[in-house]
Amino acid sequence: MGRAFEFRKARKMKRWSAMAKTFTRLGKDIVMAVKEGGPDPETNAKLRAVIQNAKAANMPKDNVERAIKRASDKSLGDYKTVLYEGYAPHGIAILVETATDNTNRTVANIRSYFNKSDGNLGTSGSVEFMFDHTCNFRIASEGIDVEELELEMIDFGAEEVFEDEDGIMIYAPFQNFGGIQKYLEEHHIVIESSGFDRIPQVSKTLSDEQKEDVEKLLEKIEEDDDVQNVYHTMNE
Repeated sequence: MGRAFEFRKARKMKRWSAMAKTFTRLGKDIVMAVKEGGPDPETNAKLRAVIQNAKAANMPKDNVERAIKRASDKSLGDYKTVLYEGYAPHGIAILVETATDNTNRTVANIRSYFNKSDGNLGTSGSVEFMFDHTCNFRIASEGIDVEELELEMIDFGAEEVFEDEDGIMIYAPFQNFGGIQKYLEEHHIVIESSGFDRIPQVSKTLSDEQKEDVEKLLEKIEEDDDVQNVYHTMNE
């Protein structure tokens, strides 16, 4: 198995995927998708993908419909995706993906978390190059030959196709998302969830004491309402 498999296995253990946080994140994803491509999932591929993810996370249908309706309200401010980069203690690189309607508030908060934890918020591009930006899809494994699917997916840029207890996972570079989504939909292969990850090219192993220092910073960042995802180079 490759880096994507190991990355997924570690991410599944993450403590921050609490239901309330997940629903908040998905709600923002829905709003941004509607603002970008309209409220009809039939004609908005991005919204279609977010709704699939909401179903996979057991987000109530009412919540989804409410988020779509809210996004159609022209008085609602636009969320902007902003990436922050920095270093935690012990040389661990951190990428923070946010969705915010107030960048001044968000950057002030993120900077304070780094400063209070002996870390440093860096400039744009300071650590992003250490991560591969990937897309991923999860589909049901029933009735699908993984090896045959992998051969098909290679033509669409897939780098890893593997089966685990949750189904079949497909990982590819970020820019291949649309092509793979279109192929799966055209072949009536149900996409159970999809998304994007930033997989560290090299990870660092820390002592338990050092790891605790980094975990304290990660917890502060992950609890922020503007934060969508956090990636780092520490071995988990």
